[in-house]
Amino acid sequence: MEKGANVYSDEHGAYFHLGKEGFNHAFVRHAEEYVHGNVHTNSIENFWSLLKRSIKGTYVSVDPFHMFRYLDEQSFRFSERFGDDADRFLSIMAKVAGRPVTYKKLTGKLEDQTQINGEGIEATETRKAVI
Repeated sequence: MEKGANVYSDEHGAYFHLGKEGFNHAFVRHAEEYVHGNVHTNSIENFWSLLKRSIKGTYVSVDPFHMFRYLDEQSFRFSERFGDDADRFLSIMAKVAGRPVTYKKLTGKLEDQTQINGEGIEATETRKAVI
């Protein structure tokens, strides 16, 4: 997040330093109100609700290695929620056109060809890779 960005939160003490860190921080006290002008936490609460519902209902089980992919998908869905299916499809196609992804890269398994003892004997080592 860039310095100077607007950050809206609840009154939790962990957020109070954000103003000193260069962010425009505003908060609501949920004991008194849920919206104060443009300041509210409804959007982020909605996002987390949708994310939890997708993990528990659609995906059922999520491998921690791939968690960032699930978060990216839900971020995209949330950001594009006002468009229709055609808009979302065109947006995705614009992002992936010309960017092939192999199954091995997608699953995080890459093969390394290495030589053993300098004799030209090749061994294949499958390893997890952070993409």
